[in-house]
Amino acid sequence: MRLSEELRQRTKRFASDVIQLYVKLPRQRDEVKVLAHQLLRSGTSVAAHAREASRARSDNEFSSKLDGLLQEADESQLWLELLRDDCGISKEQINPLHQEAGELMAIFITMVSKLRRKS
Repeated sequence: MRLSEELRQRTKRFASDVIQLYVKLPRQRDEVKVLAHQLLRSGTSVAAHAREASRARSDNEFSSKLDGLLQEADESQLWLELLRDDCGISKEQINPLHQEAGELMAIFITMVSKLRRKS
């Protein structure tokens, strides 16, 4: 199983959108600074794991890389929720990224499930 160029680009766009949000966040507040940094790390890792999955040498390695991607996307959703719910960052800034993380997770969960059924 291979990762399509479309999915590679979609995860890269997600990482870019996370970076753009990070740049706009008011990091003078300690809690926002910490959560923003965590989001930057996990959000960009989604794309990195997608790239790694593209180079997988076996279905097991591919599945493992996608598991890492799923963990990072789920973690990204957590940081986005905390920024929105506890730090007062606007829904308009957070919700599109939160939704995209959820959609990416749904796509990759389906891929991993198909691979595991095949094995």
